Amino acid sequence: MKDTYELHVAGVTRQLPLCRVNDELYIAAFVIFGDVELTQATAGALLKAAPAHDIIITAESKGIPLAYEMARQSGESKYLIARKAPKLYMKNVFKTEVKSITTANVQSLCIDQEDADAMRGKRVLIVDDVISTGESLVALEKLVTEAGGNIVGKMAILAEGDAQDREDIIYLEKLPLFNPDGTIKA
Repeated sequence: MKDTYELHVAGVTRQLPLCRVNDELYIAAFVIFGDVELTQATAGALLKAAPAHDIIITAESKGIPLAYEMARQSGESKYLIARKAPKLYMKNVFKTEVKSITTANVQSLCIDQEDADAMRGKRVLIVDDVISTGESLVALEKLVTEAGGNIVGKMAILAEGDAQDREDIIYLEKLPLFNPDGTIKA
């Protein structure tokens, strides 16, 4: 059985471990945390394809290093993170629910009034590491819209499964889904 998938993205190669989602489905675990080379390369490649924007938002947590690096490389002084739970410092919280392929339970994503004010009337670019089911993306779109932001683009490093066929997202590479034996699902 094959237990890794070799990914080539933005001039970088990584071996991704295959992880069981259920008896019929395995995914290649793409984790950007701690990988500076991968983060810098993919952020730069995404920026080359990014529409003009004023601010970037991502969902907590794996999109954080990507959003930071994209903001840093483009000279932006701020980026936003939709948090998984309200924090004590957050006032007037906007909240929505999301179900992710990599998380067992329904989660929340939320922003506060300060984040909403930073987006209101601005061109907002939504970024994430991987778009799969699109549920996180829908939740982010809802938060941005409720805050009065104008979504100008939706980007990810990788599109997995059905997300590969979407025409409303920009991504660098496709990430296949896998059978239990490690072969790519048709």
